[in-house]
Amino acid sequence: MNDVKCECGHVNPHGTVLCEACGKVLDEKEKDNKELLDMRYEGSARRSQTYNKTIIDKIWNFFSSVKVGIWLIVITLVASTLGTILPQEMYINLPPEVYYQQEYGWFGKWYYKLGLDDLYGSWWYLLLIAMIGISLVICSLDRVVPLYKALKAQRVTRHEGFLKRQRLFGVSESADEQDWSVIKNHLKGRHYQIREENGDLLAEKGRFSRWGPYINHVGLIIFLIGAMLRFIPGFYVNEDLWVKEGETAVVPETNEKYYIKNNQFILQHYDKNKDKTFQKAIEEAGQVVKNYQSNVVLYERTSKKLPGEKPKLKKLKEYKIRVNHPLEFNGYSIFQSSYRSELKSMTFVLANKKTGQTFGMVKIDLEDPKAKYDLGNGYSVKLMNYFPDFEFDQNGEPSTKSRLPNNPAFVFEMTTPNSQKPETSFVAIKQTIEPFGENTYKMAFQGIETKNVSGFTVRKDSSLWVITLGGIIFMIGVIQGAYWNHRRIWIQNKNGQVWIAAHTNKNWFGIKRELETVLKDTKLCIPEDQQKDNLDKEGV
Repeated sequence: MNDVKCECGHVNPHGTVLCEACGKVLDEKEKDNKELLDMRYEGSARRSQTYNKTIIDKIWNFFSSVKVGIWLIVITLVASTLGTILPQEMYINLPPEVYYQQEYGWFGKWYYKLGLDDLYGSWWYLLLIAMIGISLVICSLDRVVPLYKALKAQRVTRHEGFLKRQRLFGVSESADEQDWSVIKNHLKGRHYQIREENGDLLAEKGRFSRWGPYINHVGLIIFLIGAMLRFIPGFYVNEDLWVKEGETAVVPETNEKYYIKNNQFILQHYDKNKDKTFQKAIEEAGQVVKNYQSNVVLYERTSKKLPGEKPKLKKLKEYKIRVNHPLEFNGYSIFQSSYRSELKSMTFVLANKKTGQTFGMVKIDLEDPKAKYDLGNGYSVKLMNYFPDFEFDQNGEPSTKSRLPNNPAFVFEMTTPNSQKPETSFVAIKQTIEPFGENTYKMAFQGIETKNVSGFTVRKDSSLWVITLGGIIFMIGVIQGAYWNHRRIWIQNKNGQVWIAAHTNKNWFGIKRELETVLKDTKLCIPEDQQKDNLDKEGV
């Protein structure tokens, strides 16, 4: 498409409504229109309103629409809300295809099928975020580039039609040198930048405020990039880690480079006799926790990662992890978040059910149980099966929900010198089943040992500085656009008269007051608000 040359000599891009240099109306439809000029983008040619032929044009025009951007944000907000209805996949301890239907029925089944179980990591949610970012970029470029060119190309002397169709416009019969001198001094006192050309004057200030919305967009784009970086492995870590006392475990998301050993977990309570401040709370609750603490050692792996090989570890430091006092290293923070007591071992004795006579003790390590326990004198116990977290499955068969010893159950085979064949007994907490008839002997429960397990939260956020930077830039744009405004005053000699026009992108009351100050002590008339006059004529 051909560029449009104005009578002032300036060449304007195709689609320009107002000449970038002199402000003359170039659009044939607008020439005879007496309404006020639309000055939002200085009448400049926007690509989205000029080209619509190729696929690139159509994609550009689609994303440059503010309505499209708003709808993308609304859809993303609705999707984000749906993701909060049920727990996300990271917070459940069962396979999602089982958990959601089991806990929430048909609603949970469809919740899983629609991919809402892992919403914030799903491809379509990330695509929505990316589309919002693309919309922000294209919306900004579509408007800021032609606006910048138009403002840069503007001349001091403006076309008569441009001045007449400004909202603030007035005509005075004449002005002498003293009036011009007073006006210039007042404008400089109000911090205007003054340009003169052919005896005409343009006073301008606050142009930088026009870029506020686009700086907002830059901040939002950087913020979205920071949010999307969290889905790249290694940039954002928020994992739970449970470590038993005496156990050494690998720190998640460190490529097995760092290990942590839990030497001791300490739980302290307030003493109502010593801590008088908490006396009432202790009386009501029974116990009030004073301190959760894990004494740990941080190690770094020094050997190469080989399958099946025990890693060689180098001690880095010892630390006492307490609530709000995390262990920090290499960008990672390990917080004390929880604790639990876990079964360590269970003790049974082989006993005669009638006489109560016992024939030996069996201590079962729940983490590493033995297959057979020899009690001497021909008595032995064989562990046929072990269910750490016992439950009956859908077929009524014994199974385990997890590998943690939350509800242990055992199948024992008891051999005695007086029996012709071994006896079998199924033993669970508060439950004993003898599947092959009544036995002579039983495994009698004696006691348990527990072990403290520290619950840690491992966090790392390498994207936080990007998100923070985006937020700061966004706020700069908000302040820039909210507390300043772009004001221009044109004072020109036309046919022996002095024409005065003014424009601002907002706060018309402020520029009216400023014109009163600028024209004070001169013979020039204060411009009238033509929008107000038009409304009065229409009876509004």
